[in-house]
Amino acid sequence: MNARRSGGQYSDQNWLRSFMFTLYGTSVLVVSYFPLFYAHLGFSSPQMGLLYSVGPLISILSNLFWSMMSDRLGTVRKIMALLLGGQLITAIILARATDFSSVMLILSFFYFFYYPVFPLADTMAIKIAQRHGRNFIAIRVFGSLGYSFFALTIGYVLRTLGPQYSVAICIVIVVTALLITIGLKDVKRTEAAPLSVDKESTDRPLKGAGLREILLQKEVLWFFGSVFLLAIGYRMNEAFLTISLKGMNAGDEVVGWALLASALSEIPIFFLLSRYGDKFKELPLLAFASLMFTLRFLFMSLAREPGTVVAIQAMHSISFGIYYVTAVRYITRIIPDHLRATGMALFTVVWSSGAGLLSGTFGGLIYQDAGRIVFYLVATGFSVLAFIGFLSKHLMDLGGGTDRPLRNKTPL
Repeated sequence: MNARRSGGQYSDQNWLRSFMFTLYGTSVLVVSYFPLFYAHLGFSSPQMGLLYSVGPLISILSNLFWSMMSDRLGTVRKIMALLLGGQLITAIILARATDFSSVMLILSFFYFFYYPVFPLADTMAIKIAQRHGRNFIAIRVFGSLGYSFFALTIGYVLRTLGPQYSVAICIVIVVTALLITIGLKDVKRTEAAPLSVDKESTDRPLKGAGLREILLQKEVLWFFGSVFLLAIGYRMNEAFLTISLKGMNAGDEVVGWALLASALSEIPIFFLLSRYGDKFKELPLLAFASLMFTLRFLFMSLAREPGTVVAIQAMHSISFGIYYVTAVRYITRIIPDHLRATGMALFTVVWSSGAGLLSGTFGGLIYQDAGRIVFYLVATGFSVLAFIGFLSKHLMDLGGGTDRPLRNKTPL
């Protein structure tokens, strides 16, 4: 389809950039400001941990379901519009809920419509970037810019209005994103689409034979085990960062600055590694990123002032930024093309869904019973274990003790 038909050679890119910019405003709210809304309702730390963990649990099924619907109907734009409509309805209902059981139930439905939008948006961005011969990052970076913008502005708005207006702001952003979908050019979602570098990657259908072939490889199992350990600490911090800041008497605008620091810091790293990352071996980079996570969470355990936390958040660039781009590259090396979708689906389950479910449940208990310092020391410990896992695997490879890469094996 010729992009010029819509009034300009790159109008489809511009519409999608606007959509990505707006869409990540909901991510800011759900991950970082909804916990303040829960605290306003009087929920305890374990209850907030459960509300956080139900999202990853729902995402395992919802990503698969809506992915299959998109493939079957041959449309991405219409599915995204439907998902945003579902978010809008459930958010309106959520705004009126006050007791824990009601919030838990409504939030489960909200998550069912929330999580699949991001991988579908990435799929559309990849397709449109290919259509114009552009780098996917040129479109995806607007999601990071949107996250940065909303992280800061929402903080100041909530400082004025109060955390009880978090869901109302979410409704406004969802309506805006829904209106923007009118101008989007549709694409078909296929499993052959190249993989994106993003905190919300898609879950794809797991094929039994392919899954068995992947999991029989020690190299792959070692990698996923190390990823899972690292993800637990990362998800613990993600779930309780805003609560930690509020415990230091930080205003909502300080929460915004902390989120801004992390979101902006990852942008140059994504560009640098997409261009120069292949000059370095993956496992040493993953070990280095794990070490940076270790220092980041250790500093968080020692932090006493909100300003210190904002500075620590800038380490997101040399921790998450390096880790994520490198992990995706490592997967593409050890898993052949015909199993790529299966491998990436498994990676998403390990990094996002499984770790999010575990960290939300037991992380809330640790935070309430042992306090913030012990909470972050536990996250530090998981990062140390991940560092040992990646580094020891690299040392074994140097000693010739590694399995042959999966792509060199005959499918089972």
